[in-house]
Amino acid sequence: MLDTAPKNRPALPPEIARRRTFAIISHPDAGKTTLTEKFLLFGGAIQMAGQVRAKGEARRTRSDFMQMEKDRGISVSASAMSFDYKAWRFNLVDTPGHSDFSEDTYRTLTAVDAAIMVIDGAKGVESQTRKLFEVCRLRDLPILTFCNKMDREGRDTFEIIDEIQQNLAIDVTPASWPIGMGRDFVGCYDILHDRLELMDRADRNRVAESIKIAGLDDPKLAQHVPADLLAQLREELEMARELLPAFDRAAFLEGSMTPIWFGSAINSFGVKELMDGIAEYGPGPQVQPAEPRQVAPEEDRVAGFVFKVQANMDPKHRDRVAFVRLASGHFQRGMKLTHVRSKKPMAISNPVLFLASDRELAEEAWAGDIIGIPNHGQLRIGDALTEGEGLRFTGIPSFAPELLQTCRAGDPMKAKHLDKALMQFAEEGAAKVFKPMIGSGFVVGVVGALQFEVLASRIELEYGLPVRFESSQFTSARWVHGPKEAVEKFSQANKQHMAADNDGDPVYLTRLQWDIDRVARDYPDIRLSATKELMV
Repeated sequence: MLDTAPKNRPALPPEIARRRTFAIISHPDAGKTTLTEKFLLFGGAIQMAGQVRAKGEARRTRSDFMQMEKDRGISVSASAMSFDYKAWRFNLVDTPGHSDFSEDTYRTLTAVDAAIMVIDGAKGVESQTRKLFEVCRLRDLPILTFCNKMDREGRDTFEIIDEIQQNLAIDVTPASWPIGMGRDFVGCYDILHDRLELMDRADRNRVAESIKIAGLDDPKLAQHVPADLLAQLREELEMARELLPAFDRAAFLEGSMTPIWFGSAINSFGVKELMDGIAEYGPGPQVQPAEPRQVAPEEDRVAGFVFKVQANMDPKHRDRVAFVRLASGHFQRGMKLTHVRSKKPMAISNPVLFLASDRELAEEAWAGDIIGIPNHGQLRIGDALTEGEGLRFTGIPSFAPELLQTCRAGDPMKAKHLDKALMQFAEEGAAKVFKPMIGSGFVVGVVGALQFEVLASRIELEYGLPVRFESSQFTSARWVHGPKEAVEKFSQANKQHMAADNDGDPVYLTRLQWDIDRVARDYPDIRLSATKELMV
């Protein structure tokens, strides 16, 4: 086991040091969910990897568990999976790639210690990858890159590496090097371990064979690689060694360098090397930022924070599960933890570990693990659970919605049920729900248009309530901050623009940029903000 602690921190207990908690990020369609499936396959968690686009039961991927995800073949909700791989314990979070669900992804990145960035070999760095990468950069997360779809015609290897370096301003070091491309793709040369990895096209669920070799001049190479490809490989590797930096673990852990692996997730190729990479070089559980002090994973007392709430994972039980990232300590089932916001003790009697929508009771968990706590609405995003200490974990963002619509129940007699449904989705973080001071109905705000469809379909499926979204006169929302009297005076003078969010905080609904400029001019002691940090 590698010691992953910096020199000035104590070594982590072995059980915590073997934890690897990471997210997979990418642009939609780069192959993120397929890669997740192969991770589960190699970890021994499933027998056959599902595919996002396949027929019948073969296409049931484990990480897409909502009805809409299965129908459309996209991920719309982050899902967590825990499984063992060799000596390590992997906690993997699959995030939605679609930009309409980016807020869920941003919050998920607060709960992991590293990220795997998946890039399509033909398309290179795409817009959503860039956005998500910026979030990782803000948190200095170490990033491993996987260049997928090498079994299709793609771009030149140097061109892809160059694009990552230029677009994302990060040093790239090759961990493996592809041999051929598209139809001629035969495998990769593992630079870090001096091995030849050959791809088996016949069986997609089989791990590729590896052949140990002694450097590029080993005669064994010629037995497995066609002469023209071998000559090209030697030439490219010589150039790569001249032009690209060697792997430096310290620079990687700081977030200034990313190692890149090449492969084809659908053919199970290159995935094992990537898993070995995150196990061997990836960071163990890190110190988490909190007020009034940081929380270190090796502390004895248990502390954790809620970074996601998923309602109705099991529609029969109307349950909600709060996803909790443990920041420190050794948690055991049945423990009493303090819910910091309400200052009340909570006995956690049925915590769960996930394999997407399948779950099992967690008898114990350690710092770095992600557990689910079923509850009836007590736990919200940003809440802290501790053994009595009044900690608040910082840096979990809530963004102002970019699209606003009013929401009405198809059946006016069921308006009460709609209140309840919308409040649940607001607490889950799936949408912002504002109750205007004047008039009836709700204004619902989201980051992307597809979220309205998801909400309407979920309200109908989970509550049996047909709803309709109609366009609203407002275009954006801002949280109002300032001295209490000033905020009250401001609210009274602008009643037609004021609303309350699901926490009861005042929100100013705007139609034009002019509204925002007017507030800045006429009310100097009022501050409007586009984000609200989810801390209590």
